[in-house]
Amino acid sequence: MRTLNSLLAGLAIASICLALIAAQPPAASAAAAQSPVRGRILFLRCASCHDIGTSPSAKIGPNLHGIIGRRVASLEGYAYSVSLKSQNFVWDAAHLDAWLTDPNAVVPGTAMAFAGIPEADDRQALIRYLETQ
Repeated sequence: MRTLNSLLAGLAIASICLALIAAQPPAASAAAAQSPVRGRILFLRCASCHDIGTSPSAKIGPNLHGIIGRRVASLEGYAYSVSLKSQNFVWDAAHLDAWLTDPNAVVPGTAMAFAGIPEADDRQALIRYLETQ
């Protein structure tokens, strides 16, 4: 029952996050896309699976605090997929942009079930936010 309640709570939070994101108008300019404020709102989409706090805790996905400049699949204590562990790159804006567009195109066979963010301005705003963490 506790697992079901946790799942229902997660779904409710995800629904609220999606409503908040939908209520935000798309970035009207390149300057707006650079805004970590919009990125923070967009991160709500990620927060159901990823933590961004300073503790090394993980949810379903690994903690994303300090992701920029971190070697891929290197967070100690997190069980990454074999396909992600076989990669050899450092997370930077370009890798994150490609990943946020389509994770399976970057790492075929990744365990991350995420369709991607089609809007380039939204991806850039999210990356700017991640850079502040």
